[in-house]
Amino acid sequence: MPAYGVALVTVTDPGKYQEYQKLAGPAATKFGGKVVVRGVVESVNEGKGPYQRVMVVEFATVEAAKAFYSSPEYLAAREKRIGAADFNMLIVDGS
Repeated sequence: MPAYGVALVTVTDPGKYQEYQKLAGPAATKFGGKVVVRGVVESVNEGKGPYQRVMVVEFATVEAAKAFYSSPEYLAAREKRIGAADFNMLIVDGS
């Protein structure tokens, strides 16, 4: 069953965030991740929505998504993101 990594992001330092993006994309690809949504939030129809961007990456399984998140490659990306964004990530079982 597919799983989805969902990131809710407000970028606070665009230059530093680009360094994160350079590493995060290849790390996700290594674990079979495929971007299915990447965009700017256009409207918040219910609830509070403090985030500027949403990204959804599809993985083949929850295990693959978790392996990506805990991989040395993504850890290096996360280090680059420190101080660059307010960031929340969820892994959602797609079954």
